Amino acid sequence: MKKLSYLVLFIPLLYSCQQQKQDLQFSSAQISEVINRMTDIMVHDVTNPPLAARFFSYATLAGYEVISQNDKAYKSMAGVLNNYPKLTKPDSITGYSTQLSALLAMMETAKKMQPSGAYIDSFEVNFLDSCRKKGLDEDIITNSTTYARAVSKAMLAYAKADKYNRISNYARYTPLQTPGTWYPTPPGFFAPVEPYFNTVRSFTLDTCIQFKPAPPVAFSTDKRSPFFKMLNYNYTESNHLSKEHREAAAFWDCNPFALQDNGHLMSGRKKMSPGAHWLMITGIACKDSKADFSKSMKVHAMVSLALMDGFICCWDEKFRSNRIRPETAIRQYIDANYKPLLQTPPFPEYLSGHSTISAASAVILSHYFGNNFHYNDTSEEAYGLPSRKFKSFQEAAIEAGISRFYGGIHFMDAVDNGRKQGLAVGEWVLNRVESKSPAVAGLNKN
Repeated sequence: MKKLSYLVLFIPLLYSCQQQKQDLQFSSAQISEVINRMTDIMVHDVTNPPLAARFFSYATLAGYEVISQNDKAYKSMAGVLNNYPKLTKPDSITGYSTQLSALLAMMETAKKMQPSGAYIDSFEVNFLDSCRKKGLDEDIITNSTTYARAVSKAMLAYAKADKYNRISNYARYTPLQTPGTWYPTPPGFFAPVEPYFNTVRSFTLDTCIQFKPAPPVAFSTDKRSPFFKMLNYNYTESNHLSKEHREAAAFWDCNPFALQDNGHLMSGRKKMSPGAHWLMITGIACKDSKADFSKSMKVHAMVSLALMDGFICCWDEKFRSNRIRPETAIRQYIDANYKPLLQTPPFPEYLSGHSTISAASAVILSHYFGNNFHYNDTSEEAYGLPSRKFKSFQEAAIEAGISRFYGGIHFMDAVDNGRKQGLAVGEWVLNRVESKSPAVAGLNKN
């Protein structure tokens, strides 16, 4: 009887050890690792901001799709996002880890979409090796990989249908070269970025002009006109920037196209995109709030959706109003030697993209973590800049927007109206996915 009793006690213990060996739990930290790897590749490829948002969106959606198929608390995006397919989990795939499958679905999607996505292969290999060292069963890894690839394949098909691949067939955009319109700026004189981005299928918008802003202040060379007064304001203020304003401008620069003129040599200074910055903030919020894996995956996907739809709205306006940049106008009409603090990015001025996508991201994050979430933004430390503390996501979004004025690359109406558009986009995305929420209802009053 004693032997039988020991055996009865030993079996559950053995089963418990096997479960512990196989059941490896992940957190928001691993989601951030994938986002950071995607960002490194985007910096390497000099991926433009709207396109970066597109890559992030489909990768995080792939991860979220796995969560929604395995947790009834998280609903599918089918019937919620525009033309999103109804995806079902294959009955033949069993014995997988949901969390691992979600992470691998992100990786598989990113490496197929990003130009240098093959670099994710080595990251994925090392990641899975670390899982093995922690005791994750090989069968679970194999099954999770199979599941992830099935989801990624469906997500890539959804991405292919968004019409981005048709942009290369459009006529090359040519600057108008008429008074008051945008023209490439030094030192790179780059061609305009994504002039047809408004033709890409959005995730939640009814149309790209759904949140069309008020027209920009009309261009004029009359020194008594509102435009010329605004121009003078930019010129005066940019010559008297405080240390605090300079630091804010540098922190939110996020310009993948920056060139450093070293006299006889022009060198590039690669930085992450503004969307990547907000996804890093998302990771910080998930970590600080101890959000579980599923919630973290959803929040990353939601911020990515807001980034994408925000860029579509903003870029639609940029190439409609096609307004001249402060640098160009100041050099032509006030000071031929003027140079802004930040390097002017290669696309029209109105609206401010930072203002739009920052406000939209802040709406999403405020919904999930509260309107008074204090955090320390360490996103720019990798680029040699100190961290900055914020008392809320909206405080950060406002600073991100005004930083573009401090940097000398935007007029104030582009900053203010960009923020209004971003708030509207953020609320729309939330209401589309979550239905109307009291947590977001008052944000436009700020």
